[in-house]
Order: sequence, then structure tokens, then C-alpha cells
Amino acid sequence: MPRRLPEKTRNAKRKLRRRGSKKRYRPSKTALFQMAPVKENEELEVVIDDIGSRGDGIARIRGYLIFVPNSKIGERVKVRIVSTGGKFAVAERLA
Repeated sequence: MPRRLPEKTRNAKRKLRRRGSKKRYRPSKTALFQMAPVKENEELEVVIDDIGSRGDGIARIRGYLIFVPNSKIGERVKVRIVSTGGKFAVAERLA
């Protein structure tokens, strides 16, 4: 008959590690449709936090991603939202 492991060891295997992560915009699973925090044709002033894989600047509003072409990290730019989606929006830079 196999030896039983002590209670401490058995429970230790079940624990999962949680990695620290940035807050992300996640639509609620219970709601069929949740409004994005921005609307099309809305003009905003945002700060570019990051650069995307295609070279576009990324700004965040309440965890919602906004892609801004031709921008650099740290810039404060005025943008107009061109299109919105479930997880991100695309904006154009204003002069």
C-alpha cells in the first residue's frame, strides 16, 4: 500500500502562483455587451505609455488600449478616435 503524504505537502501542490499584472480592460462575462470608455470621433489628450509590435504608440484609458500611429513613448498627444472595438481603439494624431 502506498504511503500517504502529510497534509501540508498534499495541499502545497494545489496552490497556484499568481503573477503580478497590469490592469487590463476586460469586458464582463455576464454582460453581453459593455461600452468602451471612448467613442468614435471623440477628441482626447493622452500620454503614450508603450510601443506596439507594429511600431504604433499605445495609450491607456482605464485599461482600455488606444493605438496611435507615429508617436513615441512619453509624448502627450491630442488624438481623435477613428474606430473602437471590444478590446482596443485606433486613433489618429491631430496637429
